[in-house]
Amino acid sequence: MVFIRLFAALIGFVFGGVLGASLLDVTQVTPFSNRVLVVLLLATACTILGWLGAPYVTVKPTAFVASRIRAASAGDLVGGAFGGGVGLVLALFLAFPLSFLPGDLGRFAPFVGAATLGLIGAAAGAIKRNELETLVREVRGPRRDRGAGDQRVLLYTSVIIDGRIADVVRSGFVRGTLIVPRFVLAELQYFADSGDASRRERGRRGLEMLARMQKEATVKVELSEEDPPGAGADGKLVTLGRTLGVPIMTNDYGLNRVAELQGVTVLNMNDLAKAVRPVVLPGEEITVRVIQEGKEQAQGVGYLEDGTMVVIENAARHVGSELAVTVLRVLQTVGGRMIFAQPRGEAGETRRPRAIDRS
Repeated sequence: MVFIRLFAALIGFVFGGVLGASLLDVTQVTPFSNRVLVVLLLATACTILGWLGAPYVTVKPTAFVASRIRAASAGDLVGGAFGGGVGLVLALFLAFPLSFLPGDLGRFAPFVGAATLGLIGAAAGAIKRNELETLVREVRGPRRDRGAGDQRVLLYTSVIIDGRIADVVRSGFVRGTLIVPRFVLAELQYFADSGDASRRERGRRGLEMLARMQKEATVKVELSEEDPPGAGADGKLVTLGRTLGVPIMTNDYGLNRVAELQGVTVLNMNDLAKAVRPVVLPGEEITVRVIQEGKEQAQGVGYLEDGTMVVIENAARHVGSELAVTVLRVLQTVGGRMIFAQPRGEAGETRRPRAIDRS
């Protein structure tokens, strides 16, 4: 900074001296001592101005430009460069006819046109770069679709915290690139730093899940700097999915509905869990660990590996042990399945099972 100030002060001193000498012929100052005084005053004034003004014409503009470049995403820079290049190419075609304008207008019009079209092209490219990416992807679509490894999926906060995505990825059912937007990562960080113990645990689990998937290298986990307009992470994610033309993976029902209404493909982890859970039919025998008593007398309650509740008649005395049971009925509820069963080989007529109150 000091070197820049000294250099600017030196330039100011020379400029002030030359300016003062030029003004002497116009003002016709006399005697000689006054002429020297005028030159020294102008040189001193320009030196001070150069010393004080150097940061405002060098360091601060450079820092401002650097901060803007640092804040811009790589996509914005590429889009701006592409748009600026297109603008300069158009200006090149206009330069020849503009040069035939009369007088000085024909001399400067090509330069003004090049600067104007270059700036307009750069701004348009940065603003519309999402559409440019979509266009390029559509043009290259037939070649990219040949391999499943090119698929890209946006991850929502809830599906990262849920944790099942890591097992699904490890199994090989999901391939390609998992995209984690910066605002989703910021939401995870916000949860991890929360004063609420439950939210803090969820946030830290989500961050650990991302780190684990990156280390396993089963799929590519990519952090996106995209920050589209929208209300909250939900709105931003839907906008980003629609702009990029990629599906969203979530287990949030509300986001699922909003995304579908806006034409964005949704991969719901809960739907996947329902699709792959084992089919249990009445009369089939299964083994369940009874973990607690039910609401009704002598009932026991257990769970299958997929979380399905199993209500077992006359099994309260078997709490804490594995029990072979026969399925009596499968009840589909809003929250999922509920299975009613009885111990295998139990004699006598079985009373009709009743749904327990889980409230």
